[in-house]
Amino acid sequence: MASRVFSLPVPVVGLAFLVGYVALDWMTFIEPFLPFGITPWNPPPGLGFVLILLFGQRFLPLLFLAPLLADLVLRGLPMPWPAEIVTVAVTGAGYALGAHVLLRPETRFNPALLSMRDLAWLLGVAAVSAAAVSIAYVGALVLFGLMPAADFAVAAVQFWGGDAIGIAVVAPAALIFLTRSRRFVAGVETMAQLIAVLAALGVVFAYARQGHFQLFYILFLPIVWMAVRGGLGVVTIGILVAQIGLVLGITFYLPGDINVAMFQALMLVLALTGLAAGALVDEHRSTEMQLRLHQESQARLARLGSVGELAAAIAHEINQPLTAAGTYSRLVAEGLRQGSSPDPDLADTAGKAAAQVARAGEVVRRLRALIRLDQAGRAPVAVERIVKASLDLSRLELDRHNVATDVRIDADLPPVMADILQIEQVLLNLLRNSIEAIDHSGRTSGIVSIAASRAETGEVELKVKDNGPGFPDGFADLPLLTSSKDDGLGIGLSLCRSIVEAHGGRFFLGGGPGGAEVRILLPAAGAHG
Repeated sequence: MASRVFSLPVPVVGLAFLVGYVALDWMTFIEPFLPFGITPWNPPPGLGFVLILLFGQRFLPLLFLAPLLADLVLRGLPMPWPAEIVTVAVTGAGYALGAHVLLRPETRFNPALLSMRDLAWLLGVAAVSAAAVSIAYVGALVLFGLMPAADFAVAAVQFWGGDAIGIAVVAPAALIFLTRSRRFVAGVETMAQLIAVLAALGVVFAYARQGHFQLFYILFLPIVWMAVRGGLGVVTIGILVAQIGLVLGITFYLPGDINVAMFQALMLVLALTGLAAGALVDEHRSTEMQLRLHQESQARLARLGSVGELAAAIAHEINQPLTAAGTYSRLVAEGLRQGSSPDPDLADTAGKAAAQVARAGEVVRRLRALIRLDQAGRAPVAVERIVKASLDLSRLELDRHNVATDVRIDADLPPVMADILQIEQVLLNLLRNSIEAIDHSGRTSGIVSIAASRAETGEVELKVKDNGPGFPDGFADLPLLTSSKDDGLGIGLSLCRSIVEAHGGRFFLGGGPGGAEVRILLPAAGAHG
């Protein structure tokens, strides 16, 4: 399974990236502008975005090493060393900065590309990064006298087009394959769609002569078909197949001079159209699913009417089996006090008491399942990003109550496979609890510390601790459908545990008089294999 890639050792991931980068550069080094790596389609930068977005910024040095390695292996270092160092530096820095922007918490970018917003961020950042890199790269060639200044505009446009197309085709397909839990399954319709793409390519090249692509737009038919029926996950496969077919056709069927600008424009329009249509379809389906879930939840809650009625219903439902269990327990106690000749049905009575307690537990489980958690939208996400976003959302409340924060996150933590909004909600609940506890204790100032580290079990541990009064004695041993607040229902901590356990994690309460402590253990992304 693709998610096992996240558990590979760092050297293996780095080596695989370098090999893939050089291999992609070799396969797509067609119709180059002079002997440099300026081609109509350049997918290696897309592979670089995938590496940083999914495996972290510790791999940023490879964005500088990979272009140098490709020039060395494939082109025998076509530039003098000073020019080579400068061009490699601007290429690595440009795309490293672009990936860093996407990883910033305030960007709220989801690498699983679950919305049009995520796709727009990826393509927008890629376009801007490619523009900056192309201008700096070609400008360096002109400054070092390796290219006439008159060729600057043409070379820069071709460089930008090749990189933008390569990123748009490779990055979405790889990100979706590695992050989404639902894997691509080639059914009958999908096979028919791919055959239609190949047939359209055949028609295009059958009539393509002297660089003219009069029937190119016939490719839009199968691509739109795939987007409408399969969404973004399927259409990325169709776009990738179409682009590979176009590159192979131009290389072997139409060698020689071609109108590079026209070819790039057609490729870019095809890719953007398919991606946008697929993202819109995915977003529409997600909205429909969320609407159905909300409707079902509202239908359940409508029978209760309000939080007060919910509390009354919980009390009523649990009171019946507990009352019966209490009655049976008293009968057992009276029987034991009668002496050496206890009632022969004593064991049966004790069994009935146990059954009623079990029934009460089942009532609690049913009530906790009243509103089901949505498990869609999970993707590998950095813990640092979750913590930063949660603190940003709580900043006003923290400042209003004069509560400081101390955040300590270990370096090189693996990402966790999580719905970022759900885990953020857990941290928001815990932060709110800490703020309220500190405020009710009468302190004029407080502190909440958040620490993230790698547990001995391989899980990622999040620890939230405050300097409030702490949980009451024995509170950690009680069921979580209780509260340390006088007017609390205990639903907040219960919901936090439910969310964490739904992610395959564990939830613990602790601390002492010096403050409350909550530990959350979440599986690393690679553990979901």
